[in-house]
Amino acid sequence: MTTATVTPLRGTGARTPADLDGTHRPVIVIGGGQAGLSMSRCLSRAGIDHLVLERDEVGHSWKTYRWDTFCLVTPNWQCKLPDYPYGPGGHGGTDPHGFMVRSEIIDYLEAYRAFIDPPLHEGVGVERVTRDDHGTYVLETTAGRLTADQVVIATGGYHTPITPPTSQPLPPEITQVQSQDYKNGSQLPPGEVLVVGSGQSGAQIAEDLHLEGRQVHLVVGNAPRVARFYRGRDVTDWLDDLGYYRMPVTEHPRREAVRAQANHYVTGRDGGRDIDLRAHAADGMKLYGVMTDHRDGVLHFAPTLTESLDHADEVSESIKDTIDKHIAVSEIDAPVEERYNPVWSPADDPTELRLADTGITSVVWCIGFRQDFSWIDVPVFSGRGTPGHSRGVTSSPGLYFLGLPWQWTWGSGRFSGVGDDARYLAERIRSQRGLTSSGGRGDVCNVLALGS
Repeated sequence: MTTATVTPLRGTGARTPADLDGTHRPVIVIGGGQAGLSMSRCLSRAGIDHLVLERDEVGHSWKTYRWDTFCLVTPNWQCKLPDYPYGPGGHGGTDPHGFMVRSEIIDYLEAYRAFIDPPLHEGVGVERVTRDDHGTYVLETTAGRLTADQVVIATGGYHTPITPPTSQPLPPEITQVQSQDYKNGSQLPPGEVLVVGSGQSGAQIAEDLHLEGRQVHLVVGNAPRVARFYRGRDVTDWLDDLGYYRMPVTEHPRREAVRAQANHYVTGRDGGRDIDLRAHAADGMKLYGVMTDHRDGVLHFAPTLTESLDHADEVSESIKDTIDKHIAVSEIDAPVEERYNPVWSPADDPTELRLADTGITSVVWCIGFRQDFSWIDVPVFSGRGTPGHSRGVTSSPGLYFLGLPWQWTWGSGRFSGVGDDARYLAERIRSQRGLTSSGGRGDVCNVLALGS
């Protein structure tokens, strides 16, 4: 297998870590991304002494693991880090209904870091977390052995990229790249590209290559889609009015199962628009159902393409149905819009593709990530390695998680909702320490979100 060379985009703010051996803090936050910074802000507002440990540098994932044309799929107004919302009174942005590109996202995080000035140590990797007989947490790190009364794991939920098992590996002359390492088409050798997976990353990367003029073969999974705009507004504006983003996981129809659900594919590129795989297919992109195996130079697919495309459309149209009902009940004056009309349908569901009959020279794997918390040696995990928690609070006193997908709401792992979860955990941490709400230097990031 040939793996493409990736040059990480690194900032200049990384610090040489101090010797932290023997350090004790009431709270240690592991992870210096949007979740860890949000947690630090709320702890500081509560007057709670703490440290933030970041393995690399602030914004590392955004700098290193995103492609060149990456942008948010949610509008800028949903960026609501604690005390630093997008727009007047916070970040100061002037395009609330636009979509930040990668460089702007990095600037937003760096500006937030400067704004809150967290007690941050970059370049410190945490190798193991345990809890001793006295209830103190012990952290073995690259900068020494630290202890804490309470620990917040703020490393997100996307750790190890998945490559599906096959009977035989792909031919060694084919370059293989994970979605987190893809940058642009010039990174790949000339020729056709197979993109495996049609979630948010897969659909956007396939489109990116398609717009570059590459012949793209896309393996379509069961991810749903959503329209970017409907009846005069961004669909996210309508869903916000309907309270969808404030719905806790305990009230979602699928309950905790929604945490494993693929995100709807859409894009903020070019001011925001739909990703219509049918239209791309009509324009030359080759689509297939779920890939099941590779044997003797032949890729095998389940006959699921028609079903997957129909399902994606049904989800998108059902969201429009909900918006229509809301408009009617609320007597909102909104323009009428024609519904989606499929522009292409497969003549059949292809089940095989002989690589020798194509010009495929590279594969981009986009089928998701597994969580990897194997470095946390505290019994709070299921048999599948996922943390058991209630809004980030585990059964081990003083151990918390922050920034997991659907930790409490749809926005928990995003700029929109991570701040609410951080506020909630800050209050739990303060309560665990036996302090009253007046025990700190102020409120906990303005509002105690105890169930919002």
